[in-house]
Amino acid sequence: MRIGPVGASVGVAALVAALAGGAWTALSATPSDARASRAEPLTPRDAVMVTIPGGAVTVGDDAGPPDERPALTRRFQPFLLDRTPVTVGQFAVFVRETGHVTEAEKLGEGGVLDRTAGAWASVPGADWRHPQGADRPAAPADHPVTQVSWADADAFCRAYGARLPTEFEWERAARLGQTPDGHVFRAGDPLALDGRYLANTWQGFFPIEDRGEDGFRTTSPVGAFGETPAGLTDMAGNVWEWTASWRRPYATLDAPFRPGVGAERVQRGGSFLCDPSFCEGFRATARNHSTPETALMHVGFRCAADTGRASPLIGRIRPLPQA
Repeated sequence: MRIGPVGASVGVAALVAALAGGAWTALSATPSDARASRAEPLTPRDAVMVTIPGGAVTVGDDAGPPDERPALTRRFQPFLLDRTPVTVGQFAVFVRETGHVTEAEKLGEGGVLDRTAGAWASVPGADWRHPQGADRPAAPADHPVTQVSWADADAFCRAYGARLPTEFEWERAARLGQTPDGHVFRAGDPLALDGRYLANTWQGFFPIEDRGEDGFRTTSPVGAFGETPAGLTDMAGNVWEWTASWRRPYATLDAPFRPGVGAERVQRGGSFLCDPSFCEGFRATARNHSTPETALMHVGFRCAADTGRASPLIGRIRPLPQA
């Protein structure tokens, strides 16, 4: 039994029935369906995964910062990627089902930007439920979960038959959305068109003033800024996303590597703290990094899966929209 070729969409109920009856049932899904169901996903099993096609593609940017050079050609097998970052509501279900305790909860604090001081601080009680501290508002269920370490993100994905994407898989998916309308950005692309912001980023003077012209000063509901042509949301801004990859110079990727003390995992996508004059993390090639135990108010994740080994627990599978 296998998932069909790129183009098949499979629902959770159909997957369960298929396991029992030995056949797959296909369901249709289009970008308009996705926008109409913005309230989803309610649980991890309601998540939609988009099929990302394989092939030889360019990653990195010869004109970018040193961390993004040199540009490389990498070959990919087709894979699946969550349409949205994992939400607070999904993570709550995971915690309820598994009893997972995050590293920030164990430590009793998480990283929060003190906008008055313009510096990061470890704030008591800051965790995935209250990303800015125990005395601050709870995180809304439809926003991306934050204050999760790399191990927390990895545990979530594995619990539902998935995994974290590599940084190049993430970039491959983001580049599928690089179009002149700016949904996933290159250097110099506008962050707003016709007065409409295209991503949740910082407007103002970082880190003191954020005018919130895009409607948000922290995280936003997943999908609030629409989809890329690939059918993915929040690939630019909102929250940085953990990947499976260790931070290494691109020029040494083929050399032997053993992570030591202080080794960092790569994050992609930028966040609501990205001010274009200070941070262009919302570009598809941009890289951020933290040690794996780090939990921050602007870092979340999404899951990936191999097409040939997709678990029925990962949710619905949607094909890449046709050009």
